[in-house]
Amino acid sequence: MNEFGLDNYLNLEAKQQPTWDSQETLEKVKEELSVKPPLVFAGEVDSLRDRIAAASRGEAFVLQGGDCAETFADATADRIRSRIKTVLQMAVVLMYGSSLPVVKMGRMAGQFAKPRSADNETRGDVTLPAYRGDAVNGYEFTPESRKNDPNRLMQAYNTSASTLNLIRAFTTGGFADLREVHSWNKGFTDNPANKRYESIAQDIDRAMRFMDACGIDANELKSTEFFVSHEGLLFDYERPLTRLDSRTGTPYVTSGHFIWVGERTRQLDGAHIDYLSKVRNPLGVKLGPSTSKQDVLDLIDKLDPEREPGRLTFISRMGAGKIRDELPKLIEAAQESESTPLWITDPMHGNGMTTANGYKSRRFDDIMDEVAGFFEVHRGLGTHPGGLHVELTGDDVAECLGGSDLIDESTLAERYESVCDPRLNHMQSLELAFLVAEQLVETARA
Repeated sequence: MNEFGLDNYLNLEAKQQPTWDSQETLEKVKEELSVKPPLVFAGEVDSLRDRIAAASRGEAFVLQGGDCAETFADATADRIRSRIKTVLQMAVVLMYGSSLPVVKMGRMAGQFAKPRSADNETRGDVTLPAYRGDAVNGYEFTPESRKNDPNRLMQAYNTSASTLNLIRAFTTGGFADLREVHSWNKGFTDNPANKRYESIAQDIDRAMRFMDACGIDANELKSTEFFVSHEGLLFDYERPLTRLDSRTGTPYVTSGHFIWVGERTRQLDGAHIDYLSKVRNPLGVKLGPSTSKQDVLDLIDKLDPEREPGRLTFISRMGAGKIRDELPKLIEAAQESESTPLWITDPMHGNGMTTANGYKSRRFDDIMDEVAGFFEVHRGLGTHPGGLHVELTGDDVAECLGGSDLIDESTLAERYESVCDPRLNHMQSLELAFLVAEQLVETARA
């Protein structure tokens, strides 16, 4: 594969890479990973690229959701099913709001590594390596847990494989039946706090009954496509799982369908952008409020030189107070380049805060304000608001403040479970979907 220059990243600065406990063990694990079966297949990746191309033309909407950082302990059938259920429920509501197909993409089966602001963490007089995700080390603050163990890369692979097995079973075995998914949402709208969304739910219900009356029982109603994505962070994991497609002879990262580059690793002369420019997967890039028009133009030239629809997705994470000012110039830059990237909003990462009682959190109102700003910008420019990227869980946690359940700081102390960033719980995720559906309806009318 060296003819594609895949190993050129070794000559460049690779940020956010762990210092492994044993180089010898690392080499053995990388060799073992390099002969493992691919987790996803090139044909599936190509299908996703086609779906993203449709979304970039305004013919679909993308929902990307899942854990901030997956953990091995939470890769149980119940937890995975709950996450899939939440995404499917949100997708039904968004499909109604947009009158478009919704491309479902989980932050799942690979989101086991996280960038950190420092290599080490100090508590009192003890300093240990920072927690970098279960693919690198453990969350517990002990020397044994925080050891950067290369064997965890193999555990990440195995856990991703079992997660994908469950995803495929759930989404093709009847669990994803559209009528069943809609029935799950009735409990949400029966809550008096969510009465404002009842009319949308009733409209969906009428559509379902109409299809039943017509005798429509297509396979498309009983199963669904579900793609997986993660941040492409660890070269010691992604490089061994990059394979040449037997059909075309071109390289694909087979650890996930969609790979994105974070705000901390998107340096144009850095290893991550160079490496991913050489693979065929659809790629995402996170854009924060400091992103310039030139950054966007340079990223397009590097990652999408052929201006291929479906190749490139920009995921804006500006913060509620900045999106209306910062996003328009970036969209205009892409238009000037004659590129057609998909634009997705990530309303989570720009709205972090720390509560008085010491929890990392986000305010639901800020999340929604950033979503509203995203739609306002696109309506103003006449461009397509193409998707939503959100950190969520299917469980009844309390990590983000607000929402119809009125989660406050005292509730965080009772039900906070995240090992990294705060996530929307099941009910907040559905509330967000109904609010976004309202924005989609308004956009369609504009």
